[in-house]
Amino acid sequence: MAPSLLHPPSHLSPSAALQLSQKAPAVLASSPATISNTPITSLFSAKESSDLWLRYENLLLSCLRTGDEQSANQCLERLVLRFGESNEKVMALKGLVKEADASHNGDLEKVLKEYEDILADNPTNIPITKRRIALLRSMGRIPEAVTALIQLLDFLPTDPEAWSELADLYLSQGMYPQAVYALEEVLVAAPNAWNMHARLGEVQYMAASSIGAVDATYQKYLAESLKRFARSIELCDDYLRGYYGLKLVTSKILTDSGKSPKEVKPTDLDDFVLPTQGIVEKLNEAATEKLSEIVRRYTAQEAHWKGYDKEEIAAAKELLAQDAPQTTR
Repeated sequence: MAPSLLHPPSHLSPSAALQLSQKAPAVLASSPATISNTPITSLFSAKESSDLWLRYENLLLSCLRTGDEQSANQCLERLVLRFGESNEKVMALKGLVKEADASHNGDLEKVLKEYEDILADNPTNIPITKRRIALLRSMGRIPEAVTALIQLLDFLPTDPEAWSELADLYLSQGMYPQAVYALEEVLVAAPNAWNMHARLGEVQYMAASSIGAVDATYQKYLAESLKRFARSIELCDDYLRGYYGLKLVTSKILTDSGKSPKEVKPTDLDDFVLPTQGIVEKLNEAATEKLSEIVRRYTAQEAHWKGYDKEEIAAAKELLAQDAPQTTR
């Protein structure tokens, strides 16, 4: 399916982003360079629609990703003409363009100072706050980015995007309990987000792997990880990452079944315990069967099975190959 300018391009592959940015000359030529922003003319203008401005914004982002700064600046100019210099989203987009134009760290420091000056006048400017956090992270100033995110969440505690970013920052520092907590907050705001259930399962699996001992905490992380992966595929029946994670964690549990864990009291695990070995084996078989189906149908290029990422398909093939019987010569 061809990428659309009506959808955010942030998660597109480089080739898809390039495909979108190549539409810039046609999109810019199809609309006037100057559009009146008076209420009356906006009401009766045949050229103006909410889709038009969304297209400009997404085209700007795609052009920045592919290095077409000239087209990105043209998109920005039209957004400024329509919404004004003081529009908060426009201010954030202007900052993003400046970040892309920066040739060295000194230029980024200037952009950061501009963000801080804006926030000194208006601390509730959320788009600029988020751009400042993103810039701090890109400059490697992780503790400052974490502090800024926590301050943002004190003001806006129901923002799942901010919680997800905070979880990612914690994870980059190996702070697994904090990352788990942040992802749980994401699911409070978006309980049916199957991708976030799987992401939480991945973090809990990594947390278990970091312990290196079969103790109560290790088993709790694995039990929670299994539960999250199971929930992700319950919400989305064909979600590859969910089945991949379920296959991974059940294989780990089955491998550990022969080890002798430390004595685990029920209170140590709260309400979470590992399922019986029989249930784990059935879940492993179900994950294996579904992953095999996804790989087979994707490889055959069947209709409705082409939307998977090829790197994820390759990873699924590699995981399935680990179960293949070894031939003795």
